[in-house]
Amino acid sequence: MKIRTLNAEEFDASRDIRSRAFGPVSYDDWAETRRFVRPTLVAGRQYGGYENGRLIATARIHDLRQWWHGRAVSTGGVGGVAVAPEARGRGVGRRMMRDVLERCVEFGHALAMLYPATTPLYRALGWEHAGAAYHAKFPTESLRAVLSGSPAGLRRAGPGDAAEVAETIRRLHRDTAACGPIDWGDEMWRVFLEEEDDSYVYLADDGVLDYHWGPGGKGLQVETLLAGSQETLHALWAIVGSGSSTAASVEACLAPHDPVFWLPRERPDGEVHVTGWMLRVVDAPAAIEARGYPAPVRADVVLEIDDPNLPANSGTWRLAVEDGEGRLEPAPGARAPVRLGIRGLSALYGGVPTATLRGAGLLEGHAPALDAVFGATAYALDEF
Repeated sequence: MKIRTLNAEEFDASRDIRSRAFGPVSYDDWAETRRFVRPTLVAGRQYGGYENGRLIATARIHDLRQWWHGRAVSTGGVGGVAVAPEARGRGVGRRMMRDVLERCVEFGHALAMLYPATTPLYRALGWEHAGAAYHAKFPTESLRAVLSGSPAGLRRAGPGDAAEVAETIRRLHRDTAACGPIDWGDEMWRVFLEEEDDSYVYLADDGVLDYHWGPGGKGLQVETLLAGSQETLHALWAIVGSGSSTAASVEACLAPHDPVFWLPRERPDGEVHVTGWMLRVVDAPAAIEARGYPAPVRADVVLEIDDPNLPANSGTWRLAVEDGEGRLEPAPGARAPVRLGIRGLSALYGGVPTATLRGAGLLEGHAPALDAVFGATAYALDEF
């Protein structure tokens, strides 16, 4: 199989593989997909695997930043992974993902993130479950009592506001020491804001709201609602709640501790669907250095890391954390009280407790400081 970058015309040919892998794709849905992946096509980040001149596999890598304790880390967002049914079962998917991993290295991504349709394929190459997207559904009526207001700068936003919207979201994730959300960047926000007829975006000095009607106009779907003050938070949710006379429910992807769960007078009986995502440390020293850490935490721990697919991460390393900064330096010959493979390191990076990793066979040894260093409830606010 030969793997190479796809152009726009070749990408259209991948619609057949996608439909066979994930179900029928309507004309409108494909037009939306094509618009969504435009930046990856332009950047040469959409790939196809060819056998005898026929496209049999696809994948793409979004150029993202993922927030970890208020600091953004370069991340390859892997999506669109599909293999033609007749080509499955003979290692095509593994070869495709091996190529994707190598390209993440070439792009300089410290991390790689994906939503798995199947886990074994990705675990074999070093990805591990590290966080989740929390999709909540609750009655719109429960938001009616939220007090409305007029926070500073509240207005409708359009494509020309992409940079300001993106920077406002970055500032909020930084100020709240967020762990897990991604930064799409200015260009993707321009793409999102082009949906003026279908999506309603409001921008305040310290908040962003992006929502739209769900299928059939029977409910509302909130894509983004972030605020830096109580006044802005109330005002943005009040805008959503004002649709209660025609929309029975609201669906939103939220942080597990989002204030909206505490905001209504009565906590609504709702549904929360959890979608897990997987993380892969691509460049261990760069990932440790770029990440944020709780300022009071200090640690000095020697780790023995094994990464057969990216040997540059393997070896004995000294992890030092102080004043919210971390570094990972080679420590050949040092005694390592903790041993872990790249899957264990990736899950640890995402905040999975060491006791959990030991129980799962992903970490050996003890170093209590690691839980203080990496502790987090990692969540995502977007899927791709």
